[in-house]
Amino acid sequence: MTVISAYTAEQAGADLTLSQITFGPLKPYEVEIKVEYCGICHSDLSMIDNEWGASQYPLVAGHEIIGRIVALGDSTRGLQIGQRVGVGWTAESCQHCDQCISGHQNLCGEAVSTIGQHYGGFAERVRASWEWVIPLPDQLDPATAGPLLCGGITVFNPLIQHGILPYQRVGVIGIGGLGHLAIGFAHAWGCHVTAFSSDPSKADAIRAMGADAVVDSRDDRALQALTGQLDLLIVCVNVPLNWDAYLRTLAPQGRLHMVGAVLQPIPVPAFSLISGQKSVAGSPTGSPSGLRYMMRFAAQHQIAPTVQYFPMSQINDALKHVREGKARYRVVLQADFDQVNA
Repeated sequence: MTVISAYTAEQAGADLTLSQITFGPLKPYEVEIKVEYCGICHSDLSMIDNEWGASQYPLVAGHEIIGRIVALGDSTRGLQIGQRVGVGWTAESCQHCDQCISGHQNLCGEAVSTIGQHYGGFAERVRASWEWVIPLPDQLDPATAGPLLCGGITVFNPLIQHGILPYQRVGVIGIGGLGHLAIGFAHAWGCHVTAFSSDPSKADAIRAMGADAVVDSRDDRALQALTGQLDLLIVCVNVPLNWDAYLRTLAPQGRLHMVGAVLQPIPVPAFSLISGQKSVAGSPTGSPSGLRYMMRFAAQHQIAPTVQYFPMSQINDALKHVREGKARYRVVLQADFDQVNA
């Protein structure tokens, strides 16, 4: 049994409080990690607020975790005590269903999210099944790497899923925590990148991220001028848009790919898809192998999120910063339990 400190939400929308939680015996397939850094994702807010109706309290959020291994179960493989690793959205999968056996563990029907029926990374320590514990390449800065494990893989996965080639054209809607990473990955992939933003004042900063073109997402004429041009359009916003206008920007066989959690139904006229053999798709993060490939690609091309730091002891201030839309572009918590518990 292990007793650790963690910041818990006792009910929906409540401020987090410093609490003590108890881990049971380490399972044979589990890895225990001392948390060094943990990013804040909008999904953490959704779970804290029970926005999706699936939260269980007390809840320990946090699923963009970087830390060092402090304990290994007897059945773990390929990892070492003291190794720096990361854990993202998923902490466990069944390892026996068709999806797991075929390498699509992120689609496992029995997968356990790191912040679902599980204690997440706003804590001294976290546990996860060994295959979901991702080694951190030496070239990546551990202080900025955490958001890659959720936000990064979320926007990297569509490039793999749709077999995007370096000469193709990729659009990114919404240049925030997800979108700025999508631009970085698509640019490094070799694609021509068009960014759609509702804030024209960000245009120069968006080009500096790697965008070849920046379009005002509220300008209908600018959207019309892109008719038939984009092979992949990655949607990183969580609000309704003029979906038919964006579908018209797709080239033949183009894909509109959802990674933003838009809660309202998306109306899609049938002829918008039939004409040009277009499709609408989506994806949830990625598999363990996808996470490993993504981290290596990020290390090779020095892709990192733009982050702001808060000590974990100021977690409620950090959550408020994200809620108010002030994050540029991800917020990372630095664990300071040693000082808090001193």
